[in-house]
Amino acid sequence: MIVAFSVAPSGTGRADGSVHDAVAEAVKIVRDSGLPNRTSSMFTEIEGEWDEVMAVVKRATDAVAPYGSRVSLVLKADIRPGYTGELDGKIERLETAIDG
Repeated sequence: MIVAFSVAPSGTGRADGSVHDAVAEAVKIVRDSGLPNRTSSMFTEIEGEWDEVMAVVKRATDAVAPYGSRVSLVLKADIRPGYTGELDGKIERLETAIDG
């Protein structure tokens, strides 16, 4: 499965509303997981089996919690049993279709 998620604190008390320190803590957890992952300006994607991916998302969410009075989590999942390598595979097929 591939999960795209975004996690951020609110109620941080920062005048500029910046959450980059909290998000950095979450992304470190994802990268340290050893699972295939990719981070963009809006989401982090991670690929693996349900239990392992969801455990990483939970740890990332827990890491953000101390930075504010509440946490926002947005999650989208592509659950396709029997498929691996889709984090890159989907992009490769898209690029082939664009070039084709």
